[in-house]
Amino acid sequence: MTTAPDRFPSRLLEPAVLARVHGAFNMAGGLWPLLHLRSFEAVFGPKADRWLEHTVGGLLTGLGWAQWQAGTPADWKHARRIGVATAGTLLAIDLVYVPQGRIRWTYLFDAAEEIALLAAWAAASTRHAAS
Repeated sequence: MTTAPDRFPSRLLEPAVLARVHGAFNMAGGLWPLLHLRSFEAVFGPKADRWLEHTVGGLLTGLGWAQWQAGTPADWKHARRIGVATAGTLLAIDLVYVPQGRIRWTYLFDAAEEIALLAAWAAASTRHAAS
C-alpha cells in the first residue's frame, strides 16, 4: 500500500517548494478574473457582483504572494498556515454552494485542486517532522 507521502513527487513535498507552488496557484487564480473576466466567467459562470469577483481575486493574489515570499526553509510554516486556511475556505465554499446551485459545477474542479493542496501540505508536514 502506498503511504500518503509517496503519492506526491518528493521535490514537491519539500515545504519551501510547496509554499511557492501553492502561492503561484493562488496568484494565478486570483489574477485570472482581474485580467480576463470574460474567460473566467465563461468557465465559472457569470456573476452578479463584479466587485466581489475583484475582491476575492485581489485577496487570492495577495495571499499567494505572501505564500511565495514565505517559500523558504525558515518561513514555510507561515506559508502553510496561509495555504491551509485559504484551501480550506475555498473548498468549503465549493462544497456548500455547488450542491445548492449557487455556483457552477465547474467549481468542483477547484474543490479537487484544494483537496490535493491540503493533502500535499499534510504529507509535506508529516515528512518534514519525520526527518
